[in-house]
Amino acid sequence: MADPLAWIAEDVANLKQQGLFINLRTIGSAVGPWMIVDGKRVLNMCTNDYLGLANHAALREAAQAATAQWGVGPAAVRSIAGTTELHVQLERRLAQFKGVEDALYVQSGFCANQAVIPPLVGKEDVIFSDRLNHASIIDGCRLSSAKIIPYEHGNAADAERVIQENLPHFRRGLLISDGVFSMDGDIAPLDQLYSVAARYGVMTMVDDAHGEGVLGHGGRGIVDHFGLRGKFDVEVGTLSKAFGVVGGVIAGRKTIVDYVRQKARPFLFSSAVTPADTAACLAAVDLLEQSTDLVDRLWSNARFFKAEMQRLGFDTGRSQTPITPVMLGEAPLAQQFSRALFEQGLFAMAIGFPTVARGQARIRVMISASHSQADLEQALTIFAAVGKQLGVI
Repeated sequence: MADPLAWIAEDVANLKQQGLFINLRTIGSAVGPWMIVDGKRVLNMCTNDYLGLANHAALREAAQAATAQWGVGPAAVRSIAGTTELHVQLERRLAQFKGVEDALYVQSGFCANQAVIPPLVGKEDVIFSDRLNHASIIDGCRLSSAKIIPYEHGNAADAERVIQENLPHFRRGLLISDGVFSMDGDIAPLDQLYSVAARYGVMTMVDDAHGEGVLGHGGRGIVDHFGLRGKFDVEVGTLSKAFGVVGGVIAGRKTIVDYVRQKARPFLFSSAVTPADTAACLAAVDLLEQSTDLVDRLWSNARFFKAEMQRLGFDTGRSQTPITPVMLGEAPLAQQFSRALFEQGLFAMAIGFPTVARGQARIRVMISASHSQADLEQALTIFAAVGKQLGVI
């Protein structure tokens, strides 16, 4: 009898041959500028801990205090018996921080996109989506059953073209863009996209996962960066990157957020975020509201590292943010480069297809405010050595 799962072995063999097979590394310590990975102490330039909050003392203390008071788990979905005072407090604080009418806290940024898109559009509607939008946006769009029409990456003129050509054939439209594109580190022209959408009466949504805590005054995000506070209909974000914890946020107009509370399946059918995580997120908001020091340090580190990498001869792509792609082209080279970095004590993973297009493989370096000047200089020394060893520079 033929093995009905033989196709999996064949596909995995093909992935390995193409240099696209993902080998999971095991973390053996708390997140920080230095970590234990696969039993080895290495310089961490891989995680999304932009502000160094994932192991911050204030967040740890808040999580411990919340566990002592509220217990470990919520034991219910938010809509039945899982909404605690902590959830309500965090939603109010996030709305205030972002300068919007209301906010909803959900289990993750991925869940946030799956939660908010389907209630807003359906089979009779159309979504205008940046061609390089994140997988969570793509999946949320597919779940809605709306027609998905891409526009060229970061191109407001092309967005206007597809809106002009297609909007009249549908009941309503929604324009969606990432704020910061996580693989290239470039920023959406949000002001131009807003002008286009407003001109045609199209709803607007931005996923600011890599912008919150990074862009805008004190990390208030891309909408604040462009002076559009209160104008975008929906801002989706995550609390698992710059905020250092876990969870997603859907923020914006109260009419929409209230409606999503009634309709969003991830919100209605999955248990609430734990008290420890919720309290830690509140502590992160406190820190960001108190000072811009961490955000300022993040950008200072990013400017220094990126300039020195370019001086060494590396191609850092089109990044406008602390995300620093080191463009290498083919996936096997990127994986070889990542392994060589690790051997010399630096943790930075290779990114290849399907996360990025074929021929666009890279090492994605994630800068943090927690990196010291000595850390950055050591990273540059290691990159230079590996780059020369593999003939990249």
